[in-house]
This record gives sequence, structure tokens and C-alpha cells, in this order.
Amino acid sequence: MKRLKWLAWMPVDPYIVALLATVGVAALVPARGGAADAASGASTAAVSFLFFLYGARLSTREALDGLKHWRLHLTVLACTFVVFPLLGLAAKGLVPYVLTPALYSGFLFLTLVPSTIQSSIAFTSMARGNVPAAICAGSFSSLAGIVLTPLLAAALLGGTGGGFSADSVVKIVVRLLVPFVAGQLLRRWVGGFLSRHKKVLGYVDRGSILLVVYTAFSEGMVQGIWHQVTPLRLLALLGVEAVLLTVMLVLTWYGAKRLGFGRGDRVAIQFAGSKKSLAAGLPMASILFGAHASLAVLPLMLFHQMQLMVCAVIAKRRSRDPVGFGGEEAVSGARPGGARRTAAGTAPRSG
Repeated sequence: MKRLKWLAWMPVDPYIVALLATVGVAALVPARGGAADAASGASTAAVSFLFFLYGARLSTREALDGLKHWRLHLTVLACTFVVFPLLGLAAKGLVPYVLTPALYSGFLFLTLVPSTIQSSIAFTSMARGNVPAAICAGSFSSLAGIVLTPLLAAALLGGTGGGFSADSVVKIVVRLLVPFVAGQLLRRWVGGFLSRHKKVLGYVDRGSILLVVYTAFSEGMVQGIWHQVTPLRLLALLGVEAVLLTVMLVLTWYGAKRLGFGRGDRVAIQFAGSKKSLAAGLPMASILFGAHASLAVLPLMLFHQMQLMVCAVIAKRRSRDPVGFGGEEAVSGARPGGARRTAAGTAPRSG
């Protein structure tokens, strides 16, 4: 029984299994010639449709209401697009001793992509944090990432990103931002349909990403770039990513406390500010890195699974935190006088 509980705390996301299977298929049967062109075209169309759905699902009213909590959102954005990239730049000193230049480019790109939405909400809810704040923070991060990620990539990656160029920024705007805006404009007419078919469209979301992965890794196989990676280098990459995740989890939790945020907001900041989006990062990498996209997205895929496993454990532990009225911490020193009591004056129960 204890073993089963431990597994429940550290889940292996079935979607990651599907992604790894897709990588295996691309390794065994890569798309070549006309098939590669067809896969590339289908991938481009799927990604544009995916971001159209993102735009159509985001409630403009919720987004505007979320602006009232601007300090929290600025904190999450700073973690995602300032602190993460600074740590990525600091890792430059690990090249070539720990990370190869190609893996470092992928690692740096990982630090530039926006935060997640779904998993941030799920973990914040599990930990009894501020769920509306997590929804808005993840949505704002994803929207800002459409613009900030390619700009940061242009500034920090430069010509090291394989197929990266100024034209890539234009492609990001045309393929991602324009469909997103179109989804927002058409939300009034298509929002109801999307809500009624949420489950089916979820498969469309994931299927689109799998197609992007297959196309990118097929191109990588044809180019023969996988000979650059050894098992030892992969282990080193995992170690570096573990340090990165640990630093961000500690910084977001204790940094939010120093900034004066309550427990519910700290939970939302920790889960939204410490994670990176696979769904947003993969399409951008396919555009920015071209034939080198397979190595570029490898660090992101590994980090994605790591963050899910670690955050699942943290959220489970946070769910047992003693809480008082309004979700604030009811522990000694959390309130003036240090009384370990709820608003009703009774000792709190652990959840």
C-alpha cells in the first residue's frame, strides 16, 4: 500500500510516455522526402489551430479581472522571463565540461518558454492555494511568451539556435500570435462549442504536439544529430535540470513570503513560477531551431516530467498544511501575536 501511495505522489505522465513513443517511431521510421514535407505542413497547420484554441478558451473577462492581482502576476512573469533566463545564462559555465553546446542551447531555450496552465492550476488546487490566481498567471504567462520567448531567444541564443533567424520571430507571430488573437475575437461565437467538446479538443491539443515532436525528431534523425548525445551527457543534463528546478521552487516559495504574499498566493506563485510549458515550447522550438529542434526540445521534455513528479509531491504535502480562515497559514508567527488558531478560535486540523 505504501508503495502505491509513493507512486501516486510521483506519477509518470501518460502523455510523456506517448511523447517518448513518438520519438521512438521517429527514430525507427523518420519522415523523408515528400512525406517529410507533408508532415511539416500538417504540423504547421496543427500548431496554428492549437493556438487558435488557446485564444478561444481564454476568457477575456477573467483575464481583465485577474489584472487586479497585478503584484502576483508580475512576480510570476519575473520568475518565468527574468530569473529563469538568468539561471540559464549562468549555466553557460558548464559548457563543454558538463553540457555540450547543443544541449546547452536547448537548456537555455527551456528557461525562456512560458509557464504551464493546466498543471499549475491542478497543483495549486491540490495544495489549497489561490486557484483563480493560478489560472490568470498561467494564461498571462502563455500569452506573454508568444512575444517574449522569441525575442529572448533572438537576444540570448542568436545564431546558436541552428535555424534561428529574425525571420523566425515573424513566423512565431504569424503561426502563433495571429491564431491566438483570432481565437479571442471569435470566442463569442465558438466558446460554447469548445466548452461542449472539451474532451475531444483535448485530444486535438495533444495530437498536435505529438505531430510536432514526430516532425522535429524525424528531421533530426535524417540530419544525424543524435550522434552528439551520450548517456553520460543525458545524466549530466538531468542533474543540471534538477538543480534548476530546486532553485526555482525554493526561490518562488520563500521569495513570495519575503514579498508579503499570503499562503494561497505563495502556492500559486510557486507552481506557476517554477514550471515550463511543453505545449507552448515545442511549437516554438520547431520554428526557431529547424533541423536542430529535436535536441533543443529534449531538455524541455525531461524538465517537464521532472517538474510534474516533484510538484506532485510538494502539492500533496502542502495539502496537509494547517490553514485558517481565508486559506492563510494558521501557524505560530503567521499572524500578529503568533496564536495558533483559526478565525473561530479553535485549533486547526490538518487537511
